[in-house]
Amino acid sequence: MIYTVTFNPALDYVVRVTDFRLGATNRCEREELYCGGKGINVSLVLHELGIQNAALGFIAGFTGAALKQELDARGITTDFILLPRGFSRINVKLKSGEETEINGRGPQIDPRSLEALYRKLDALRPGDTLVLAGSIPASLPADVYEQILRRLSGRELRFVVDAAGSLLERVLPYRPFLIKPNHHELGELAGTALSPDDGERIAQCARGLQRRGARNVLVSMAGFGALLVTETGEVLRQRAAQGALKNSVGAGDSMVAGFLAGYSEKGDYRYALRLGTAAGGATAFSDGLAVRSCIEEVLKTL
Repeated sequence: MIYTVTFNPALDYVVRVTDFRLGATNRCEREELYCGGKGINVSLVLHELGIQNAALGFIAGFTGAALKQELDARGITTDFILLPRGFSRINVKLKSGEETEINGRGPQIDPRSLEALYRKLDALRPGDTLVLAGSIPASLPADVYEQILRRLSGRELRFVVDAAGSLLERVLPYRPFLIKPNHHELGELAGTALSPDDGERIAQCARGLQRRGARNVLVSMAGFGALLVTETGEVLRQRAAQGALKNSVGAGDSMVAGFLAGYSEKGDYRYALRLGTAAGGATAFSDGLAVRSCIEEVLKTL
């Protein structure tokens, strides 16, 4: 079973304006409302690919209720903790030529609610996979990912961490099964600037994270595809999917979901990399998160 954790889920309000003008009244030509948050994105794409999973995390207020209602309607298994105060955030995504985002802050997570999440995670069983994705609210300790992996260490669980900076760095000693930095984030951890077309240096830096504990390092490189350094020592390259870019939100999360789905299906890292790349590309070519039919079409081209 795969479990995802989203500490700060959101409703993503997407507004499309033909010619946005700052300081003027703008009328949108189209608007959509999506469930947002990196872990939730992973859950949604896993569900599209037929992989059973459960979404954990925190919700609050009327927006949290709406978010859970939408996920329930889409068939996603959820086990959220309802916070006593505040409301789940609303993120505004303005699309008018370029993309502009205004992300809400979200509610405070009190120590009692955090402990309730820990108790849910204590119920995971050997062989389960736990996905921790995204940034964390300011109300939580900066080492909360590390606290979770330390608490669950030695339980024969697979840890997947999609985060940046110290959040990712602190979990490496707990031997996460998969981490997924992009080439910018990898360069920051390695203390150097990395060009997405320099696969050799990217592989070297990925091996550096393996020496610090990571088992498999999946690096997304925008238009240059993806690179995977496996725990068996292989360096696998996958060219990027080709298509018209419509959406940059959730592509990385879709890649994580596709990778996990592919590995769950065949236990093969090369296929997992292909399916992950197809899922990420299909989301980039869609208005929202990719549906299964689109992922399968993109996969045929890789």
